[in-house]
Amino acid sequence: MGNGSLKILVTGADGQLGYDVCRGIGGEAIGVDVADFDITDRIAVHAYIEKLKPDAIIHCAAYTAVDKAESEQERCRAVNALGTRYLVEAAKKIDARFMYISTDYVFDGALDRPYEVTDTSNPLGVYGHTKFEGEEAVMGILKKYFIVRSSWVFGSNGGNFIKTMLRLGREHGSVSVVADQFGSPTYAQDLANLIAAVIRSDKYGIYHATNEGFCSWYNFACEIFLVAGMDVSVKPITTAEYATAAVRPTNSRLSKKSLTDAGFGLLPLWEDALRRFM
Repeated sequence: MGNGSLKILVTGADGQLGYDVCRGIGGEAIGVDVADFDITDRIAVHAYIEKLKPDAIIHCAAYTAVDKAESEQERCRAVNALGTRYLVEAAKKIDARFMYISTDYVFDGALDRPYEVTDTSNPLGVYGHTKFEGEEAVMGILKKYFIVRSSWVFGSNGGNFIKTMLRLGREHGSVSVVADQFGSPTYAQDLANLIAAVIRSDKYGIYHATNEGFCSWYNFACEIFLVAGMDVSVKPITTAEYATAAVRPTNSRLSKKSLTDAGFGLLPLWEDALRRFM
């Protein structure tokens, strides 16, 4: 893209990741959210993108209420699948590069090793299915694209697992947490810094990006209370004991091979990220 300033449009700028992506990119970022245009409205999307003519689009906006998605399938699909398709079509029209933020939920979690970018997608629930449909739109329409899959994201803006644990710990003094689902917590700020580097490159393709190291939700909760200096009893439970509307992948571990192969640095350990966040 040469030197000079870029115009980088960031969707979902009021969300947990979009907020930090705008800060990570700095002055070149143009953050938009629902108030600016509705991504489920094809005409509005095309009009906005053609008028702004960004050099690049980072698509962070998503319907992320995993359990609610099971009963709000059409709404979830409108945002994650159709909204993405409309943005992709508009990006192609103005020849902007495009980055789609995706998720570990495109996998079924049945493998007993970290997932490679080349592994077959097999989403379990509506959220994962619609995010995968978004990926398919990106890959089917564009040549200049990045797909960045992440997992277990936490940041300063919006709700997340850490904030929930701290609240429950204060209110009850004890929590029960699932101990048989494994993945990598990811600090939105660390992920945003990587996204800023990737979008300025021309190393197109699919990447997995999370903080380094793996843990269960139970391990994560224990570490949160340790760092917070809170005396909270954490009880490990199984997925079967914790009923949710959506089925979640047991194994959300993602391989970072594609990142290192492309010459991008790995993110710090999740424990380190947690301490900085706290």
